[in-house]
Amino acid sequence: MNMQPARTEIAAQAASIIDDMKGLEGPLLPILHGIQEEFGYVPQEALPIIASKLNLSRAEVYGVVSFYHDYRKQPAGRHVLKLCQAESCQSMGSDAVAARLKQALGIDFHQTTSDGAVTLEPVYCLGLCACSPAALLDGEVIGRIDADKVDEIVAEVRS
Repeated sequence: MNMQPARTEIAAQAASIIDDMKGLEGPLLPILHGIQEEFGYVPQEALPIIASKLNLSRAEVYGVVSFYHDYRKQPAGRHVLKLCQAESCQSMGSDAVAARLKQALGIDFHQTTSDGAVTLEPVYCLGLCACSPAALLDGEVIGRIDADKVDEIVAEVRS
């Protein structure tokens, strides 16, 4: 079952968000954040509306959306797990943690499990270097991730 909003709903809500924020200095990023907060992702249908209202090209808007890792092009799962892939976490084993998570969930980075339970995303530094490897699960910090914590995380997002 497709739970994505209709094009007309996207257009109307995106236009409202844009109108509320276009008076800000440098409004593109706040507008994109607002749209993602509203829909859970930045729908393709919103890009031409943003471009038109801000007098930007579609390519400029798409370039910003595709450059920043936090903007999603698809709806996220019920849980979002962000695993740090920065140098400190890598030196403390985040590659092994990532491999175990990917295998346990059956997905890769930037993917959502087929049941819609969890989206796995890489993030580049959470500022938790002393607790490496680290992650965020639905905005909650998890530090010093090891094999046991991976199993706990997988059980939590699957329940």
